[in-house]
Amino acid sequence: MKKGHIIGLGIIAVAIIIIMTSIGDASSYESFNTAWEMKQDGDDKAIHVVGQLKKDAAGQVTGLEVGEDKTSFTFLLVDNDGTEQRVFYNEPVPADFQRSESVVVIGSYREKEIFVADKILMKCPSKYQETDVQTAGM
Repeated sequence: MKKGHIIGLGIIAVAIIIIMTSIGDASSYESFNTAWEMKQDGDDKAIHVVGQLKKDAAGQVTGLEVGEDKTSFTFLLVDNDGTEQRVFYNEPVPADFQRSESVVVIGSYREKEIFVADKILMKCPSKYQETDVQTAGM
């Protein structure tokens, strides 16, 4: 084999190894109950929990409490199993947080009463409605 082919195969092998290790780090969405069970079993790794912000009958977000210094906040999140949990995030409230359709919190429990999020991902409502797309001829 030529030296170029060997180098190319080596690069491909390294790329495959990187892909395989990153797949092992990928996390599926879990419930708060599963996250608490993992904590009790001694597993403190970050877990992904997806849910919706708790809202009242009028559609307003309830349970959002911003810290005095505005650099942290807590909120109530209801996971897909219907479990309501207080979540703490040590960053300012993201823009359009209250308008988000769903929220993914990545973190773990420190104690049963509160889930500590290291990162928050939000799915915000689309800016474009389906009727707008249809009128554009698509």
